[in-house]
Amino acid sequence: MERIRLERTADRSLPSRRGVLRTGGLLLGALTAPALLSGCGPAAAGGAGNVLRVSQPGDPTTLDPHKQGDMVSMNVLINMFDTLTTRGRDNQLHPRLALSWKAIDARTWRFAIRPGVTFHNGEVCDAQAVAFSIKRLLDPATQSPIVELRFVEDVTVAGRLTVDVHTTVHDPILPAKLSLFGGVIVPPRHLSEVGDDGFAERPVGTGPFTFVSWQRDHELRMQAYPDHWNGRPGVDGLVFSPAPNASSSLAALQSGGVDLVAGLTPDAAQQLEGYSGVTLDGYTGIRTAYLSLNTLERGPLQDRRVRQALNHAVDVPLLIKAVLGGKATETPALVPRGAFGFDPSVKPFTRSVKTARRLLAEAGHPNGFSTTLTASNADSNVAEALSGLLARAGVRARVDLLDPGTYSARLTSDNRGALGPMYLAASTVWTLDGQSIVQSNVRSDRRQSRWHSAEADRLIDAEELSEDPEKRKQAFSDLQRLMREEAPFVFLYQIDNIYARNERPRWKPGSAGVLAMESAEVSR
Repeated sequence: MERIRLERTADRSLPSRRGVLRTGGLLLGALTAPALLSGCGPAAAGGAGNVLRVSQPGDPTTLDPHKQGDMVSMNVLINMFDTLTTRGRDNQLHPRLALSWKAIDARTWRFAIRPGVTFHNGEVCDAQAVAFSIKRLLDPATQSPIVELRFVEDVTVAGRLTVDVHTTVHDPILPAKLSLFGGVIVPPRHLSEVGDDGFAERPVGTGPFTFVSWQRDHELRMQAYPDHWNGRPGVDGLVFSPAPNASSSLAALQSGGVDLVAGLTPDAAQQLEGYSGVTLDGYTGIRTAYLSLNTLERGPLQDRRVRQALNHAVDVPLLIKAVLGGKATETPALVPRGAFGFDPSVKPFTRSVKTARRLLAEAGHPNGFSTTLTASNADSNVAEALSGLLARAGVRARVDLLDPGTYSARLTSDNRGALGPMYLAASTVWTLDGQSIVQSNVRSDRRQSRWHSAEADRLIDAEELSEDPEKRKQAFSDLQRLMREEAPFVFLYQIDNIYARNERPRWKPGSAGVLAMESAEVSR
């Protein structure tokens, strides 16, 4: 995986790319940054011992792994719980609690469970625990937001360490879906004793770290589990804390309260560049951003020529350079590079305001049109920049910014128009399979689909249900070519994973940027 060095000297001047770029009378580039805080007290790293302190933008929503579906929560939980499979740094699927897996028929996957694994309370992790965990996740009473296992209809124990997962249709990437959200294993006996609420207060897993304490919105502490099946982790303690902005991240790094800051946006990273004792590391990521266009309601977006015009108007390379500081890679047709199914022969749209205006005129909009672009206020810089780029072609897109909670609630609601005619979104694509990003956004019967195409539905079925990897690749290729032609999205970029750190941590993430810290070490 490519590593992008972003380390700077102690020169505290912000980089020149933070200067504004004006097009169409609107501002392109970073909005005014908040004042940076100076360090508050002497660095504590020298006395930190063998403890790694990590911050990310927010706190977990819950410590019950089956009742959350966001990466901030999962970044914490993956250190206390194990999954059946895992993605290695080579981006390949590897054994975790499952030693091996195979499809024994078109609708059954068999998993061989690792022997000798215990939960933190001493309870044995076996086939019964695995079956219980998957059934609990699927039970409507659990109210799990995790959707990856929607094809699973039953789980049966085929032996003390053998589990069969039965699906309604063939699911070719089920093992990959069990590498994160869908594959967390919990202790049946302990859950029956303490109940769901008690379990969420003091979680018990099989992971490399055990729960110690949680002060919401302040810090969550863990300690190494010495009896972990993969050996003791590289640090004795692990602390997670929320740092919602660049100012708090810098203050925490300079005071020694934090060793590693994750989840940085390019704009936040630019604010941290050049400060003494702060190193920025960037790694090619898989999280993919796009504009979803509502083609289902009457209006300009129902015309393919208009949608193509928007893609010609949005100069993605310029957006990446001016707003994201070069820390992203253009995506031509939704599926990101590095994911199974990506077709390098599908090329991005040419960036041409002239072509965009011509297509708009052909569609009956010679003077453009007015619309709304909705985004989370966490993505305000990109949203404003997109509005500026669209304005050059005559598309007047008023930016409607929502707080992240409201945005998320509308995104996951059953109302496909809840976020207006176009909205800015991103998918983590953590399975490293193209299905992850198209599954909810494309097929016409899915919650977030705003484009109905019988041919797209057929290709989705082909890639989701085929047992032949080559047939899946072909379906993905055909789907990307179809999306490139029909343009139901404005295709944007996959963003780098950016981290700020002091000199103590030694750790390297995978493409999905999951904060699994088992292999991390710190200098004392």
